[in-house]
Amino acid sequence: MGTILLVILILLLIGGLPVFPHSRSWGYGPSGIIGVVLAVLLILLLLGRI
Repeated sequence: MGTILLVILILLLIGGLPVFPHSRSWGYGPSGIIGVVLAVLLILLLLGRI
């Protein structure tokens, strides 16, 4: 379970970077969502739910 979450998180981090010309206008949206997901996963990990 932890390995699957780690792989998904790495893919989200790579996909959220505004590298391509069409994604430069996205702003902080994708990275903000990834940050929230990362914070929730970190809290769940510290509470022992994962």
